[in-house]
Amino acid sequence: MQGEEPSLASCPPSLPPSRPARLVMLPAAEGAGAAEGQRGRRGEGVGAATAMAPPPPGQTRLPDWDGLKLRVRTLIASHRVMIFSKSYCPYCNKVKELFRSLRVEYYALELDVTDDGASIQQVLAELTNQRTVPNVFVNGTHIGGCDATFQAYKDGSLQKLLGDNQITEPYEYDLIIIGGGSGGLACSKEAAALGKKVMVLDYVVPTPLGTSWGLGGTCVNVGCIPKKLMHQAALLGQALQDSRKYGWQYEEQVKHNWETMVEAIQNYIGSLNWGYRVSLREKSVTYLNSYGEFVEPHKIKATNRKGQVTYHTAETFVLATGERPRYPGIPGDKEFCITSDDLFSLPYCPGKTLVVGASYVALECAGFLAGLGLDVTVMVRSILLRGFDQEMAEKVGAYMETHGVKFIRKFVPVQVEQLEQGMPGRLKVTAKSTEGPEILEEEYNTVLIAIGRDACTRNIGLQTIGVKINEKNGKVPVNDEEQTNVPYVYAIGDILEGKLELTPVAIQAGRLLAQRLYGGSSKKCDYINVPTTVFTPLEYGSCGYPEEKAIDEYGEQNLEVYHTLFWPLEWTVPGRDNNTCYAKIICNKQDNNRVIGLHVLGPNAGEITQGFAAAIKCGLTKELLDETIGIHPTCAEVFTTMDITKSSGQDITQKGC
Repeated sequence: MQGEEPSLASCPPSLPPSRPARLVMLPAAEGAGAAEGQRGRRGEGVGAATAMAPPPPGQTRLPDWDGLKLRVRTLIASHRVMIFSKSYCPYCNKVKELFRSLRVEYYALELDVTDDGASIQQVLAELTNQRTVPNVFVNGTHIGGCDATFQAYKDGSLQKLLGDNQITEPYEYDLIIIGGGSGGLACSKEAAALGKKVMVLDYVVPTPLGTSWGLGGTCVNVGCIPKKLMHQAALLGQALQDSRKYGWQYEEQVKHNWETMVEAIQNYIGSLNWGYRVSLREKSVTYLNSYGEFVEPHKIKATNRKGQVTYHTAETFVLATGERPRYPGIPGDKEFCITSDDLFSLPYCPGKTLVVGASYVALECAGFLAGLGLDVTVMVRSILLRGFDQEMAEKVGAYMETHGVKFIRKFVPVQVEQLEQGMPGRLKVTAKSTEGPEILEEEYNTVLIAIGRDACTRNIGLQTIGVKINEKNGKVPVNDEEQTNVPYVYAIGDILEGKLELTPVAIQAGRLLAQRLYGGSSKKCDYINVPTTVFTPLEYGSCGYPEEKAIDEYGEQNLEVYHTLFWPLEWTVPGRDNNTCYAKIICNKQDNNRVIGLHVLGPNAGEITQGFAAAIKCGLTKELLDETIGIHPTCAEVFTTMDITKSSGQDITQKGC
């Protein structure tokens, strides 16, 4: 377990440090502990009823040691699980969470709110040689502190002491993973390679329009893979226009066929779905295309598409359920609108499209749809690319606007009506201003909702076993080892509270989790300095701090920002978009000008960012960048020649490559 148990040095400081606990069987005492206060799972506020009468004025009462020993022995003998605790102690709370997750009633005496708590703690030290809390007893047997309790749970001795047949019966699987996306699959294959018996459950609840897909999760089916391929289709359209300047001649009118593109992309995705199933079979991982739901500790119900139900148990569970698009909750949203879950397999060209939202999903989809020649409008409630560097986000939006994407700022839709059925049909969208009473109405063929995503955690029985979630967004709080508040349940991927929602992060976290659980590793997933790229028409790659967050963290006076515009050589012959691409690095002057943020807006931004991300992990500084010889002519070389700071106010426009 994490950290040390709090010693009496932080409670009564007069007591010596703890010695290792030992298992002892304490003899039962006569009588019940009724005088100790109200019996319950927590026992909060106990001890008040047994407080001795105060001594006469001017006199100090000495503890009744024999009475205290009898009282402690009585408490231990009277309760199946007895926890001597302190209300503020995190390790005490972890032990209580463990017993709650096992549905085992316990009794806790909070020593910090009991009049003679310090004296009781001294009695416990004499009886058990343990001077720390929590101090745990099960059926009269001394278990020890937090670490000892969790070790007993891990090796099964706790279950035996509890005498619960439902807990001690062997589990069907070592590990069950709920969710067959990138993270879940990576975790399952790693655990199986380490010799564990593993099951993966994956079930796609169809969208309101009936769209579903195969094994592999969002990234493969309705995310990264089809998005990048449609982005590539749009880039090819731009390349065709550029090609005339390079001497290519063609007479026929160039058109794009949506159906041909979708069929090719879906065929490729289908091959990936099949490959994942084959890979699981080769590694002896059991795969069920069923919906998993907890029905009791260590046990789930699996329901397939036909409604057939099976039950399965496991020692450990990993939640990898991912997220699904959020709807705005307005009339007509689920009846007539689509999301990214529907777009990539849409059997017809969407036509004139309204994209609602300003997330990276919204801007990426708007970008490639416009690149394919469609009339595209983006409706933005507030800012573009929340959470990203806002200077870069505005440059992304400006480039899209100059290349045909229209933006409606500070408006939100309030109703979507169907005017005409069809593929596509005709829809009327009514929107209102976020800053006043203004109302807009406009017709579109397709409305794509991309306002955010919600974690798929609310309907899988987590409340049944006591796993806590953020009620607002369904996210799961975990510790630095991806462990939830219920010790045998872990979580990875997009559902984690406060973590990055990126496929490679989920894959890394899943592999490392399996290695820690079953391979003796202690390596944890590093969520710092993770690179990412937004595949808008002009790609935006970043690693490290956005400029705003860097200023908040380090202070503007401690930062130096180097920046430059640049013109990709490939764009010079067509003569387009000069002084549009942009790069900057954010350096911490107080740490040898270490690079804490890198941002690039230009072609192949993902390829550029990936390379520099490794250098940033290794502690890249501005001096090291200056000492690096660039590859000419490339876009990435601009990072090796930056010499203009924002604070200087100098001109950064470029006259040539």
